Amino acid sequence: MKQVTAALLIKNGLCLIAKRRDGDHLAKLWEFPGGKIEAGETPEECLRREMNEEFQIDVKVGRFFSESIYSYDTGTIQLLVYWVIWQGNSLNPVVHEEIAWVDKETILNYQFAPADIPIVEKLRCHEGDLLICT
Repeated sequence: MKQVTAALLIKNGLCLIAKRRDGDHLAKLWEFPGGKIEAGETPEECLRREMNEEFQIDVKVGRFFSESIYSYDTGTIQLLVYWVIWQGNSLNPVVHEEIAWVDKETILNYQFAPADIPIVEKLRCHEGDLLICT
């Protein structure tokens, strides 16, 4: 089973989501940004690296939020989701077709990758507004 991380990056009460490009596995579906954990890397190190590679920003990884296990035709993944805090640099999407900032209601307007759907549901049930949760 592959371990993959995902970030809940909150700004002004909205959460960052990203749309996968044409040609990618799960093309045109939305996801919480992150990526595969490399050998010898912790989930937190992976998220810091991935957010820098994908958006050219520095982040601090906060508390663990949830996990989702999903079996795709290419194999099973364990998605580990953390709250993250944007600490520096301007957001510059490098690998995604599109990004969006969503709240608990508007998130329903997007078609997510299957492993991300349980995270969407849990995020919508999260108490209170979307604030930075460290």
